[in-house]
Amino acid sequence: MTRRRTTRKIRVGNAFIGGDAPILIQTMAATKTLDVDATVAAVDYLAQSGAGLVRIAVDSVNDAKALAEIRKRTSANLSVDLQENFRLAELVAPNVDKIRYNPGHLHHLETSLSWEKKVEYLAKVAGDFDVALRVGINCGSVDPQKLEKYRAQLADRDSEIRASNDPSAVFDPLLESAMEHVDFLDSIGFTRYCVSIKDSDPETVVLVNRRFAKLRPQVPLHLGVTEAGSPPRGVLKSRLALETLLSEGIGETLRVSLTVEAYQKSLEVEAGRSILANVVSGNVIDPTTRLPKLNVVSCPSCSRVQNGRFVELARTLEKATEFAKDYPFKIATMGCRVNGPGETDDADVGLWCGADKVNLKSGSTPIGTFGYDEVVEKAVKLLREKIRLYDEQLK
Repeated sequence: MTRRRTTRKIRVGNAFIGGDAPILIQTMAATKTLDVDATVAAVDYLAQSGAGLVRIAVDSVNDAKALAEIRKRTSANLSVDLQENFRLAELVAPNVDKIRYNPGHLHHLETSLSWEKKVEYLAKVAGDFDVALRVGINCGSVDPQKLEKYRAQLADRDSEIRASNDPSAVFDPLLESAMEHVDFLDSIGFTRYCVSIKDSDPETVVLVNRRFAKLRPQVPLHLGVTEAGSPPRGVLKSRLALETLLSEGIGETLRVSLTVEAYQKSLEVEAGRSILANVVSGNVIDPTTRLPKLNVVSCPSCSRVQNGRFVELARTLEKATEFAKDYPFKIATMGCRVNGPGETDDADVGLWCGADKVNLKSGSTPIGTFGYDEVVEKAVKLLREKIRLYDEQLK
């Protein structure tokens, strides 16, 4: 293992990220936050399994009230992810150790207020309540202005860009967003933060994090492949990115995001521990290992999932589309309305799941809404049609 770089060291509850601290493994509870008993049990179990930080979903005032009760009943380090409502920060901050905000979601609320003012507010709340921040940039929810600026380049995310030896076109919006927020936080004197820059493509994760680490070597990095999918493919994707970066001394904390049932979330922790052990022993995956051309992604299950059948649906669709493994298409299965609409926009076949129905899309175009028992057949039919058109173009 290459000697780890030395970054700032930030405290998160009774743990630390960066500096000389051990690499921290994170995960997320998939129980309903309003079910306090189940969530406390899940958090404690995940902490005992080796998670140094456990994230809980809070999307409403009622969730925030439940979080306060959860905090009373567990000593584990807790994190919360702010989605569209950045104002929830002041409700959750008294009961967590870290808050993650997504620059791409800041525009949803109070549109007349600049992103700088919103971040200034978040930093003040974090400072007032002794809480760390994570600036979490995600490929499926890029800042709309950044996305528009680089839309033409993003449309060309293919082998030609990578072969040109100029990878910047692949991750410019992600990197620019990260740099912008880091520089602003530093300028207002708030430095108790880490950064994550995640993509569903392991190669992009390596490229963008490698570049960021060079440009801002003092900032701790949270590593992960977003929407990695079900095991074993999801673990393989995560290994390709994380073992490569960690072997270069890059990365201070990590999460392996897997599509599994709530009672199996400890598999994320186990995969993270295995990755760290591989890096220490030098038994890392060959970074030139090629994944199938067909990119199958699905989000990690969490409390926002409205129907538990989402996990089995993702697995079923992955198996049903194995015949297309040599085609350069993307299939995305998302478990809720938060990640569903936006994070399927770049998928050739996209599904986002509601309580009783599943929305089927092709890119940003809606195809229809179907029951859980019929949507796989519809999705496969859509994929076969895309393959037919693709093959005709090659003739």
